[in-house]
Amino acid sequence: MTSLDKPTTDTDDTADIQDAAAAERDARAVTEAALFEAFGGVRGMVETVLPGLLFVTIYTINKDLHLSAIAALGVSLLLVVVRLVMRDTVKHAFSGVFGVAFGVVFAMMTGNAKDFYLPGMLYTLGLGLAYIITTLAGVPLIGLILGPVFKENLSWRTRNPGRKKAYAKASYAWGAILLAKCAILFPLYWWADTAQLGWVLVTLKIPPFLLAVWLTWVFLAKAPAPIDVFAEMEAEEKAREAAARSAE
Repeated sequence: MTSLDKPTTDTDDTADIQDAAAAERDARAVTEAALFEAFGGVRGMVETVLPGLLFVTIYTINKDLHLSAIAALGVSLLLVVVRLVMRDTVKHAFSGVFGVAFGVVFAMMTGNAKDFYLPGMLYTLGLGLAYIITTLAGVPLIGLILGPVFKENLSWRTRNPGRKKAYAKASYAWGAILLAKCAILFPLYWWADTAQLGWVLVTLKIPPFLLAVWLTWVFLAKAPAPIDVFAEMEAEEKAREAAARSAE
C-alpha cells in the first residue's frame, strides 16, 4: 500500500462511519415519530390531564360533585369538537370522553365524588396486568400496539426476534410502572379524601407515562429495524404483475 492509498482508505472509513451514524439517527427519528403518533404526543397528554384537573380544581373549591362532573365532561367533549373542526384524529380525545363519562356516571350513581376516579384506576390496573400477561404469553402488548404504526404488523413475532425481545422489555416496563402507580392510588382511594386523591392522580398522570414512553424508545432504538410488511406485499404484487405481463 502506498502513501497515496491511505487517505482514500481513511476517507472510505469516515464515510462508512457517517453513513452508519446517519442510519442510526434515521432509525431513532422513525421510532420517535411512531411513539408520538401512537401515544398522542403533547396534545394527547393535555387531553388526558385536563378533564381530571378541572374536576379536582372545581371540587377542591366548592365541593360540588355535579358541577365538577359536568365541567370535566364538557371540556372532554370540547376537545373532541376541536379535533373534528381541525380534521385531526379523534381517537385520543374520544378515549378521554369515554373515560370521563364512565367516571361521571359512576360518581353520580354512588354519590361519592372519589368514584369519579375509580373507573380510570381500574382501567390502569387492568392495563398494567395486560402488559405483563401478554408478554408472558409471548405476545407483548406494546408490540400489538406499535406493530401497525411501524408497518410491521406481527412480523416481529416470528421473523424479528431482536425486536420481539425489545417489545417484551418495553411491555414489562409499562406493566411495572402502571402497577406501581396503582399501588399508590388504591390505598389513597380508601384513606384520602376526594381532593387529595384527585391531586395525586393528576400529578401521576404525566411522569409515569413519560418514563414508560422513554424506556420504550430506549429499547426500540437499540432493536433491529422493523420489517415493513406493507412494502413487501407491494413488491410481491408488482412482481406478480411483471410476471403476468411477461407471460403475455
